[in-house]
Amino acid sequence: MIKILIFLGIVLIGLCISPWLVGNTGYVYIAAGDYQIETSLVFGIIALIVFYAVFQVLEWLVISAINLMLRSRFIPHHWRRRSAKKHTLMGALALAEEDWPAAERAMIKGADNGELPALNLLAAARAAQYQQKIAERDQYLDRAAAQPLAANAVATTRTRYLLKQGELALARTELDKLAPTSKSKAPVLKLALELYRTQEDWDALKLLIPILKKRQILDDAQLNELNIATNCALLKAAAIKGEEALEQCWQWLSRSERNQSDFLAIYAMGLCRFNRKDQALKLIAKKLRTSPEPALLHAIPEIATAQDTEIRKQLLKHEVTHENNADYQMCLAKLYQQTRDMKEARSCLQNVCRLEPTKASWLALARIQEQLGEQGHANQSYRQAVNL
Repeated sequence: MIKILIFLGIVLIGLCISPWLVGNTGYVYIAAGDYQIETSLVFGIIALIVFYAVFQVLEWLVISAINLMLRSRFIPHHWRRRSAKKHTLMGALALAEEDWPAAERAMIKGADNGELPALNLLAAARAAQYQQKIAERDQYLDRAAAQPLAANAVATTRTRYLLKQGELALARTELDKLAPTSKSKAPVLKLALELYRTQEDWDALKLLIPILKKRQILDDAQLNELNIATNCALLKAAAIKGEEALEQCWQWLSRSERNQSDFLAIYAMGLCRFNRKDQALKLIAKKLRTSPEPALLHAIPEIATAQDTEIRKQLLKHEVTHENNADYQMCLAKLYQQTRDMKEARSCLQNVCRLEPTKASWLALARIQEQLGEQGHANQSYRQAVNL
């Protein structure tokens, strides 16, 4: 309705001013060299409008002709680009279906003329990896590494594949190129953690743990478990290397870590290797004042001898509170065996078999019973060990 009113208004305005235009046509005179043009103003304006329209039409025709020639020249390129998109889509669908041979073929066909060839090559490498086509996989990765901004992604992917393949040395070489730091991406840090664990490179893990904690790659329980395993392995390795290495590793631990029983037990056993048993027993006795923990209970019989009465006194102070602690009872049994107190050792082993029966505990009880001349009970203990 509004458009009709606008058109009607234009017509009415035209009817109103048309007599004035007819009566006042104006005058235009143009002289160029020997040529002269005389016409009315209205005709001149109309001529200019027509000339501009013709000019626009000619311009459109010329530009269209140029575009047509250029487009016809690059038509094969557009066809190849469209074909690459089609193959990439087919490859992505094949990857989703885990059709690895089809995915590899499609991704390679779409790589040469694709918009992002690095993605095609990495996808093809993944498909080749699942088919155990190692040579083809490495070829695709080498081609992808030549693409801009793809070096880190290729190095990460190659490291992961080499780790799965069991080529730990080659995987470590690739990982070192990435140089894992606190600024590295989470997948790189997780990959470093897995590789260091597999290689049992405890020194590298020791340096990696603060980064994992800062980036929150592991939860508190996993981080604590990793920290214990790493420090225990480092202490054991240092005890084998020498006394100086053991002390250096011990001082590397924080004060709170040096107070943990797992580390203290290994350190004490290391001290005994270097004829420092008295110092080891003092450290253990000091820790026993609070509570005998499993790591210490396993280490005490390995360190103490029949002449070490003080550690026994310290340990017996917890006899009432740890009556139902299997580790505590086993520790006492071994200490009683050192002093040839077989009846007390038998009593402790009976408690162990009652609390946490294992094949080893039943066999140990059977041997004690044989030494005490209780052959019938010993045979029963042997049968219990066989049944486990």
